Amino acid sequence: MTVWRDVVGQPAAVAELSAAVADPSSMTHAWLFTGPPGSGRSTAARAFAAALQCPQGGCGECNSCRTVLAGTHADVREVVPEGLSISVAEMRRLVQLAARRPSTGRRQILIIQDADRLGERAANALLKAVEEPAPDTVFLLCAPSDHPEDVPITIRSRCRPVPLRTPSAEAIAEVLATRDGLDPETATWAASVSGGHVGRARWLARDEEARRRRAEALDLPMKIRGIGDAFAHAGKLVAAAKAEATEIAEGRDAAEREELAVAMGAGGVGKGVAAAARSAKAAERELEKRQKSRTTRNQRDALDRAIIDLAGFFRDVLVTRSGAQVPLTNPDRLADIRRAAGEWTPESTLRRLEAVLACREALNANVKPEIAVENMLLSLHRG
Repeated sequence: MTVWRDVVGQPAAVAELSAAVADPSSMTHAWLFTGPPGSGRSTAARAFAAALQCPQGGCGECNSCRTVLAGTHADVREVVPEGLSISVAEMRRLVQLAARRPSTGRRQILIIQDADRLGERAANALLKAVEEPAPDTVFLLCAPSDHPEDVPITIRSRCRPVPLRTPSAEAIAEVLATRDGLDPETATWAASVSGGHVGRARWLARDEEARRRRAEALDLPMKIRGIGDAFAHAGKLVAAAKAEATEIAEGRDAAEREELAVAMGAGGVGKGVAAAARSAKAAERELEKRQKSRTTRNQRDALDRAIIDLAGFFRDVLVTRSGAQVPLTNPDRLADIRRAAGEWTPESTLRRLEAVLACREALNANVKPEIAVENMLLSLHRG
């Protein structure tokens, strides 16, 4: 067992990273992991960090490997943006920490997930550190391959690229069956409908609610028979996304508020209480801002999953209509796909697909979800 066991379907990337660990002359201080959603960018970056800290180059068994993979290693820090962007304050703080000498490990390592979400000022703060890195500091950036240009060129040009590919359904199914202990039939089904996204396959295999939401999204193309249907289903889709985001946020938000209250001395008496209360109010406002941003992102992520499912459906209709011998994205919906292929022309199917992709772009541009989704479903009705 090694640190690479969870890096699914990426033999070329694993070979390149393993060589850098083994040969210092192949090593550099900044790396950019790119790949489609679900390809395992952050998983590969974390495994690389573990291998760099491991005295044996990534055995997967020692304390260094276990703590890095568990996210508890003192010299490996990971930025996971919970809101819509990574703040400059957070980046400055992490860059300062990354410049220190390692305390227990061999290197200081900073992993930045979704580096395409760096704001301009946060990117400038990171750029200074990447331009003049400390001797033992390594930066591992992750960004989706469909938007690598969102990482500033000044940072990209100083990073060694590690391109990842979409894992095959067979590779994902094997992981779900052998490492997650799922029955082979469930593993094969989840892998076949995940679109090459390892995390989504695992989620669909384990979560009945996730399977229900996917089914509801894929029912939409054949359900919309009028303008009223488009508005009604748009409302349901947005409401479901909001409910999912609220469900995710409730417990965590309450725990964070309670932790902040304790940290700021809630209920204290004596000298300095008034000043502490004022500081607590400012901290509460900042926490509320972060929580609101996180909930907004969770809502958009929920809508994005439905949009990706719809895009896959229309792609399958085009594939079936053309007679191309390639795997379907949603093989379990073959009956609906064949029906749609018989009813719609290729041109109208393509227009529907373009409407779905336009909705995704609109949401990324901060268009109100209700308006973007209503426009998409009206376009699906018109064809």
